[in-house]
Amino acid sequence: MTPLLAGKRIVITRAHHQAAPLARDLEALGASVISIPLIEVRPPQSFQPLDKALAKIQKYDWLILTSVNGVHALRKRLDKAGMSPSALRHLSIVAIGPATCDELSALGLTVKVVPEEYVAESVVRALQGQVKGKSILLVRAKIARDVIPKALRDAGAEVDVAEAYETVLPINAAKRLAEHLENGRLQADAITFTSSSTVRNFAAALSQGLSPKSVLQDVLIASIGPVTSATLGELGLKADVEGNPYTIPGLVNALTNRLRNPFPADIPPVSS
Repeated sequence: MTPLLAGKRIVITRAHHQAAPLARDLEALGASVISIPLIEVRPPQSFQPLDKALAKIQKYDWLILTSVNGVHALRKRLDKAGMSPSALRHLSIVAIGPATCDELSALGLTVKVVPEEYVAESVVRALQGQVKGKSILLVRAKIARDVIPKALRDAGAEVDVAEAYETVLPINAAKRLAEHLENGRLQADAITFTSSSTVRNFAAALSQGLSPKSVLQDVLIASIGPVTSATLGELGLKADVEGNPYTIPGLVNALTNRLRNPFPADIPPVSS
């Protein structure tokens, strides 16, 4: 039996250390995977806000983690401070999605809330009516939308934001991307974007005179979720498929369905 994605060339843009699961899933379906990491995860300029928060962790009622990278950074700072993850067990913990939840569970922590949709707005909805007068620690990336802290403060909570990491464009990203262009077009059947940072860095990695729209003219664009799709729209691009749910398995499933059936009658392209 021919694999579902046999003969398909698919570009993945995840950070090098996080690319393997997506690559394995696609290769298991017969795809030829081209890895062009467009983000690199680095420590923030200072861990002082996070370290200060951990030093007074007993004062917090809630802890919100918005990514696996945030969990990894949190664990390292706990180790640095000589603290055990058990110091967080008094907290009501929110994980933005199942992968983040799994990482927290691996630390022996119980996650109280995983929102229905894995975006900031859904976190806010899940906490509605539960945070007035509460103290909340939000651990996130350096550059992130302010949806969560603003909404929770408006709801009467005290929110401290601690940057745990930042994402940057890898030094060799432009060169690696250029190696897969021919006459200004990406030589692939599809490309996956798994965060707004991967989208913005894709544009930044292009040589002068090339536009994202022209480079991806004949390439199917797969987005992990609505926030990433909105960022694509800012660059004049439109997601052809979107993960459902907003996870790597959801993205693979949506991408596979579209590549098998390029013009589905009942599933229109995602609008920007």
